[in-house]
Amino acid sequence: MPESPTAPDHSVTRNLLVAIIIFLCAHFALLFGVTTPDKFYFDEVHYVPAARQMLEPANSAPLLNPMHPPLAKQLMALSILAFGDEPLGWRYPSVLFGSLAITAMYLCGLALFASRGRAIAAALIAFLNQMVFVQSRIAMLDISGLAFTLFAIAAFLYGFRRQRPHRWFALAGVAFGFSIACKWSGLFALAVCIVIVAVIRLMQSWRTQFADANPNDWYRPDLWPDFRYYHFAACFMLVPAIVYLASFVPLYGLSIPDILEAQRRIFSDNTTTAIAGHTYMSAWPSWPLLLRPVWYLFDMVGDDRIAAVVLLGNPLVLWPALPALALVLRDWIVTRRWDAFLILSFYFGPWLAWAVLPRTVGFLYYYMPPATTASLALVYALRRGNSPRWLLWAFVAVAALGFAVMLPISAASVGTSMATFNRLMLFQNWI
Repeated sequence: MPESPTAPDHSVTRNLLVAIIIFLCAHFALLFGVTTPDKFYFDEVHYVPAARQMLEPANSAPLLNPMHPPLAKQLMALSILAFGDEPLGWRYPSVLFGSLAITAMYLCGLALFASRGRAIAAALIAFLNQMVFVQSRIAMLDISGLAFTLFAIAAFLYGFRRQRPHRWFALAGVAFGFSIACKWSGLFALAVCIVIVAVIRLMQSWRTQFADANPNDWYRPDLWPDFRYYHFAACFMLVPAIVYLASFVPLYGLSIPDILEAQRRIFSDNTTTAIAGHTYMSAWPSWPLLLRPVWYLFDMVGDDRIAAVVLLGNPLVLWPALPALALVLRDWIVTRRWDAFLILSFYFGPWLAWAVLPRTVGFLYYYMPPATTASLALVYALRRGNSPRWLLWAFVAVAALGFAVMLPISAASVGTSMATFNRLMLFQNWI
């Protein structure tokens, strides 16, 4: 039986070349004006001091920002060491991993659609959704976690339709370990993979068969014949755990009690209700509707000039993504398509996970992973059936227009007037 229902799109070399071009274009676009403002803004006040502390000869007590794993802060510390303790040093890791996140979206599109054009469109839409752009220009943890998560998803997608997925699933496990070592929210996409594999294995043990089975079904009784339970445990539990725990060794050495205590502290700090009244907090059901943005920066820099950064999301991308997801859901229910199933899994899993967590504080930027994978749903819907190719690229052009209109409140270096600001604030709750 073939590894995939469609042949790969041209050569691996050409796909790699396109990925490199996408990375370089995204990198230079994100790097432009990244040093503005030249001071801390929003949560940089927490993460940059924690990164600085890691560069000290001996870690001073108490440890700064112990409520998150160390990897993203370690990368920030290395950047400060390389570029200096200044805005470029603080923010360059975000630029780097934002560029890698867009590249990973291209790989996800290749794995899902086996089409270079659709994969490029998915990467462009992900860039134009505004969230990735804003989060790639601030010294926070989320964008590095997103990049590793998307590479893990890409590896999982590549392995899903193969008879021997072992190598791809192991690579996914490595990337998930890095993602979780940046921020625990990386666990959500890993949990999606675990549930998918467990459900398929359970159905196979029940000898489930579809009466009208076809090659595009998300479930097949002959899927992964040599993938045993110990392969599953190694790829999705052991490998991520080893990679994750290794990130604590520079801080605690091989002291198991100290590493375990760090896990207890992270869990405790992320389930507290002590900061339940933040100005820009929002509940998870509101995120797809973009009801409450997060203002990272709002500075008056002249009589009628402001420097502003808001994480809002591009409405011309994320609102159309909702009917696109409904169409994907319809196709999965009616035709059982594997690509529709995986798109839905990696959108709804990382989003709805927030509904079951005990954490009471939520912000729109928690929605960034599902908002990014929603670009796959848009490509799927716009190229579904006999839809003309120009329709997808017309949508990319509309998304680019929305992105350009929002640029004055997405990049502090661009700036805007109060009149433009007031025109962009379509709803009172956006302010």
